[in-house]
Amino acid sequence: MQVIRADEAPRFHLPGVEFTGYAAPARGSAGLCTWRLTVDVGHGGDAPHTLDRDEVFMVLKGSVQISEEKLGPGDALVVPAGEPISLTNLGEEKAELIVAVTAGFTGYMADGTAVQPPWAS
Repeated sequence: MQVIRADEAPRFHLPGVEFTGYAAPARGSAGLCTWRLTVDVGHGGDAPHTLDRDEVFMVLKGSVQISEEKLGPGDALVVPAGEPISLTNLGEEKAELIVAVTAGFTGYMADGTAVQPPWAS
C-alpha cells in the first residue's frame, strides 16, 4: 500500500486548472490513475481533447459543463474513449472534481499532438 498525503501530493498547473496527482504508476498504482482537478472561475472554451481510454469525472464542488453535459456536486460523467472532452466552470466559485482513468492512457490535443500528462505518470 502507498499513502498519498494531501500536503505531499504533486501539483501541476495549466492555465485555469490545477491537477493534484493521487494514484498513478509512480505513486503505487499500476492500473489506475486518479487526480483532483480544480477549475478556476471563468475557465472554459478550450479546444476539445480526446483520450484513448474511458475517463470518469466526479464533481465534488461547483458546477461544470463537460462537453455537452452540465454537472453539479455528486454527479459523475463517464466519457468513452475517443469522445471529445472540453471543460467549463459554470459557477461563481472554483469547481473541484476527481478524475479516474486507466493507467498508461494517451491524450490527444485538438491538433492531434499526443500527450501523456505528468500527473498520470
